[in-house]
Amino acid sequence: MTARLGKTGLRVFPLGLGGIQLAGIDRLEAERVIKACMEGGINLAETGQGYGDSEQKLSYALRGDREKFIIASKSPKRTAGEMTQAIDQSLARLETDYIDIYQIHSLKTDEQFDRIFAPGGAMEALAAARDAGKIRFIGVSGHRPSILCKAIRTSEFDTVQTPINLVDRESEAELLPLAREMDVGILAMKPICGGTLDNPALGIRFCLNSATDIVLCGMKNEAEVAANLETVRDFSPLTPEEEDELMTEASQLGTQFCRRCEYCQPCPQGIRIPKILWLANYHRRYGERDPWTEDEYRYLEATIADCEDCGDCEAQCPYDLSIREMLREADAELRPPVKVIAKRKIKGAIKRVLPIRKASD
Repeated sequence: MTARLGKTGLRVFPLGLGGIQLAGIDRLEAERVIKACMEGGINLAETGQGYGDSEQKLSYALRGDREKFIIASKSPKRTAGEMTQAIDQSLARLETDYIDIYQIHSLKTDEQFDRIFAPGGAMEALAAARDAGKIRFIGVSGHRPSILCKAIRTSEFDTVQTPINLVDRESEAELLPLAREMDVGILAMKPICGGTLDNPALGIRFCLNSATDIVLCGMKNEAEVAANLETVRDFSPLTPEEEDELMTEASQLGTQFCRRCEYCQPCPQGIRIPKILWLANYHRRYGERDPWTEDEYRYLEATIADCEDCGDCEAQCPYDLSIREMLREADAELRPPVKVIAKRKIKGAIKRVLPIRKASD
């Protein structure tokens, strides 16, 4: 049950391990997740220089099993010197002599494109690393299909990594057909919109029905690995009813929502931006019935009140979200008016008193 990853010739299981979640769990849990992936047939892990200690955790789990896994890593460096250093650092952290796929990370603009291809640009370092056997293939990742199309038209890239889900559908028009035409391997990321879909299986199945070669999912425990493997093994196209369910959820999300990629982190003031925006989104959908999000927000150490308006988060966001405004909106959402809190307390008191009265009658 494998697919050919474009002109790399690598055979990959339809589901891959997205490494960003490894940074958020401890080493032993990470090893359990990776071992569960291997036992289930998953044979590719995608990590990156900016994903905390995920490269190290991957290396710990793969000691003695390196040849069983295809490793893809990446760096946002744009110059040859910086990229050479980044590749060597990744090799050291991964404790390996080679990396199967090394990607230009988050290519967004024409200026960045020109920089990586200019003399002394990152592409020189990637080509040199490939010739030296440090990496096998060169890839590119990003969230803007137009610039990714420009990149793969150079014929310098073996793979392309892009979001594929019911919300981020821009790649379907040109990027995916072009990649197929040029035999460039396609890695789909964010199949469940950064973890925001209520039914992850539907998001994964949507991706599997697209032109992608492999769907990358962040998995933080063995249960998630098992559930996603079951979805892949029992794959069937979405039914009309399931498509309607997914469309309804996607329409509620809109396009201006946080995918929890955490590129905006760390905030200099310690504001946990992805968590706050997720809490606000959950509250908008379910808060009336489940106001726990308000309590969670209340106990955070830093909120929009601590923001110094530096704008670093927005500069790093691959979706160009107006994060500071979204944080202000989240604050308004998660701090209900005093009158609303009072009404809830009254309702709660009534619910507690009624059973007592009934029992005494």
